[in-house]
Amino acid sequence: MLTESVSEEKVVISANPSPTHEKIVDRKTIVYETLVDPTVIKLKGEKLKTHIFAKFFFLKPSRNEIQLVSINKYYEPFIVISGKYAIDYYRKSAYTIKLDKEAQEVILLNQQFKPEQSKDPYSENRNIIRLEGEERIAREFTASLILDESGQDIPPERLPAAPSEREPEKTLAECGAEEIPEEADLSIIQSRILKRPKDINRIVNELIEVNERAVIYAPRFRLVYRDTIAGSEKALEFDGVTARRIYTNQKCPRTLMKTTTPIQPERV
Repeated sequence: MLTESVSEEKVVISANPSPTHEKIVDRKTIVYETLVDPTVIKLKGEKLKTHIFAKFFFLKPSRNEIQLVSINKYYEPFIVISGKYAIDYYRKSAYTIKLDKEAQEVILLNQQFKPEQSKDPYSENRNIIRLEGEERIAREFTASLILDESGQDIPPERLPAAPSEREPEKTLAECGAEEIPEEADLSIIQSRILKRPKDINRIVNELIEVNERAVIYAPRFRLVYRDTIAGSEKALEFDGVTARRIYTNQKCPRTLMKTTTPIQPERV
């Protein structure tokens, strides 16, 4: 015999989970101003150019053998996004109550229950009654992310602060920068926080909220040098805000630039 759960909530019972309610802010585009003159970047490159062609860490070519091939400015995008996923739901549950072995009947909440013999070998032949009902559970998952253009987490100190361009879209268009697709950042945060439980029986409320959302484009300088003796080429990259060297000779693949597909809720 089953007891009935009593709830004053108006809950719609469905074989499938109800659709997720969304509260998503518009995405901001921020372009940092370039605070370092290209001449300063060239001077820094001149000091380091022989180091990038060094062999065994100490055999360096002559400065005259290393020539500057090109200097280009580009913008590296960073994603800043925060959000939460909250779900309030009921799940089915069963409860076993152990009774004295002489008990023939139990009355709970004005309902009669007939005991049955326990199948547990350690219950000492005790009678039991089984109650089936529902439990109400509330869960919440949050995330605050700073990501590079390949979707990888980065430390906050990698993204310096700087004044912003007044017309960011115009600045990006003038330099031919490729923007992050509109839904790419949402797909990433959804994959981190949208964890729908496996044991849902019925949903009271379900919400995914994105309360902070921006793509920051930071200026970068890339200097390409050629070893005129060996014929090889290598690059130096510098932050256009701080003039700090960026330790990479090849930019990460722009996985976020690809078309993304909607993220399905993960079952937990």
